[in-house]
Parts: sequence; C-alpha cells; structure tokens
Amino acid sequence: MGSIEINENNQSHTDAQSLELSVGQFGDLRGNDDKALQAGIDYLTRLGGGTLHILPGHYKMHNSLFLQSKVRIIGSGKDTILYKAPSFSSDLICDADWYEKQIKVSDPSGFSVGCGIVVESKPANTLQIIKCTVTAIIGNVLHLNDRLDKNAWLADGAKASSLFPLLTAQRVNNVYVSDLVLDGSCGKNESLNGNYVGGLFIQNCNNHLYERIISRNYAGDGFSFQVCDDIRFNNCEALDNLELGFHPGSGSQRAILNQCTAIGNNQGLFFCWGVTHAKVLESTFSNNREYGVSFGHRDTDNHLFQCKIGENGIFGMLFREDLTNFRSAHRNRIEECLFNENGQKSGGVAIQCYGNPHNIELKANRFENLCQNHQKIGLRVSTKDHGFILKDNIFDGMQHSVLTDED
Repeated sequence: MGSIEINENNQSHTDAQSLELSVGQFGDLRGNDDKALQAGIDYLTRLGGGTLHILPGHYKMHNSLFLQSKVRIIGSGKDTILYKAPSFSSDLICDADWYEKQIKVSDPSGFSVGCGIVVESKPANTLQIIKCTVTAIIGNVLHLNDRLDKNAWLADGAKASSLFPLLTAQRVNNVYVSDLVLDGSCGKNESLNGNYVGGLFIQNCNNHLYERIISRNYAGDGFSFQVCDDIRFNNCEALDNLELGFHPGSGSQRAILNQCTAIGNNQGLFFCWGVTHAKVLESTFSNNREYGVSFGHRDTDNHLFQCKIGENGIFGMLFREDLTNFRSAHRNRIEECLFNENGQKSGGVAIQCYGNPHNIELKANRFENLCQNHQKIGLRVSTKDHGFILKDNIFDGMQHSVLTDED
C-alpha cells in the first residue's frame, strides 16, 4: 500500500481576498463622471468591500460621491481630479410640503436626472437646507429620491440649486480615501454654508482616514466634518476655498490633522462648536484672508504642535467671545508654533482673545516681526487677569509681547 499524506494544517479558511476595481477611461468600469465612480463604490459595497482605484483623468461631478464603509478609494495623485459641474438655481413656483417627493420650479433647464440639489428656504429668516437627488424631470417638476422632510414654501423664498459636496457620507464609519484632487469650480458655483456642503462634507461618521487629498476652489469649505469622531487627515491641503479650509464642527472629538496645509481660504482652521481633544501637528495655516486658526464655543482640550501660522489677514489666531464662561474655549495648548507677519488688516495681532477662556497654554512658540512689519503684537487680551499661561515663548521684533485693552 502506498503511504497516505496527512495535511496537518486542516483549519477552515474563511478570509477572502477583497476585490480591487478600477474606474476611468481604460478601467474595469469606463467613465469620467460621478455615475461611473458611484457604480464602482456600490459594486464593491455589495460584495462586502474592497478597493476602488480612480485612474488619472478629469471626472465631472453632477452629484456627490457617496462614501461607504469598508470601501477604500485610491486616486492617482494630482492626476485624478474630481471637479464640480457649474451650479444652476431656480425658484420654486409652488409650495412643497415636508412629505412630498417632488418640487415645481420656474426653470428646469439647468437640472439633469441624477444631479444633486439642495432645496433652500428661510423660514423665520433662518436658513433651511434639504438635500436631494433628482430622479426624473417632467415638465417643470423635479421628482426626488426621498421625501422633503421639511416644508419648502414660496413665502420663505424656496429655491432649488445644484449644490452638493464632492465627497460625502452620513452615518458611515471606517472609510479610507487617498491621492486625489477635489476642485469646486468656485467661479461657476454659488456659495453655501459649510454646515451643509464642502469639497468634503461628512456628518455623524467615525474612523475616517484621508491622505494626500487636495480640496481647492470650492464655493464654501474645503473639508467640513460635523458630529464626527476620530477623523484623520494626513498631508491634506485646503487651497483657495471661499470659506473655511478645515472645519471640525459640532461636537467632533479626537480629530487629527498631520502635516496639513490651509492657504488662500477665508479662514484656515475653524474649530466650530464643542470640538475637543483634536491634535494638529506640523501643519501650516497661512495667507488666509481673515484668520489662520479660530477657537470658539466649548472648543476645549485641543493641541497645536509645531504649526506655522503666518501672513493671515486679520489675526493669526482668534479666540472668539462667548456669552458665558462655561461656553468658552478652555484648556487649549499651543506649543512650538511659529507666528509671523499676521494681521496686516488689523494692526498686526498674532493672537487675539475676546472673552476670558482659562488655562490656555502658550509654550515655546516663536512670534516674529522681521520683514514686512505687519505683526506688532504677540497676544492681545481683554484684561490683565487673562487665562493664558505663557512659558518659554520668543517675541522677536514685536512692539508688544502681551497687550491688554486696559493698557
């Protein structure tokens, strides 16, 4: 009898190799718009996840790319450009109630089936936004993918506009995106508040990683994330956006910005409401029209380390005033950062503090006024009894290291 070979490694094998798929002119999926890209994401999602490679090319976006859990998106660097189609707006010509799935507009010519829109109105003079996708157009009627969930009434100035984020997710966790450019075509699009859209806009999400993403020329924010935890950005750039470069907002916790850049925006890094325990490391916030970095309502326990904050128009850094001490931006730490040439529009202030946050640590920072003679004041506060802890800072060429309104 012949010998019987015994395979001792008889364990069950249940781990499958995830699928990889390419999209582009010569990809597994052929196309150069949002529909081709979304088809790739949805295909991988159905199979439990995988990696979508976006090949070099210009991809015209008529709607957002909706991110999904366990689907990795990898572009081809600066040769992969997702650019927003020009926006179009039209007033509603008939009231639409919150449970309806259609709206009637005065001019449907600039909308297309599949395009993303917002239905905007101002009840009681307060901005209200409804996000939808157009599923059919019959005459002047835009049919929508979902019920409105809010009233859109003529008395409140209701209108529809083809405005949307380029990348977006809501209640989606575990996402990875890298190596692509988001171009908002700013000159061809209306602006909209960064609480609703942006080059990237995510809400109620956790554990996302974005690497080497450029978000530029958006008529709003570059990167906006609201009510999100553990969102990380490595080597990402927010360039020449109309509003905020990076916008961590509304209770977001433990965000990390590592070696990121915000240049040419209205503000570079805007801590919104209740942003806590963020780490901003070796990043640059410069040449923004108003502020490099801004803290406000209950933005506490955040750490900026070895950042460059320079040549911003009004202040290098702003601590916004709040109504009560409880609501102030306490216990933030600014360490080993460089402040230079800020404030050419405001009398040359590196850090401006309104109100009275406490336990703000400024440690081993350098304040320079060497070339253009713009930045003349290191820290300006309301009272001598301020809540800043200063240690080992260097003030080079400054007229005042610390100046109070009482001086």
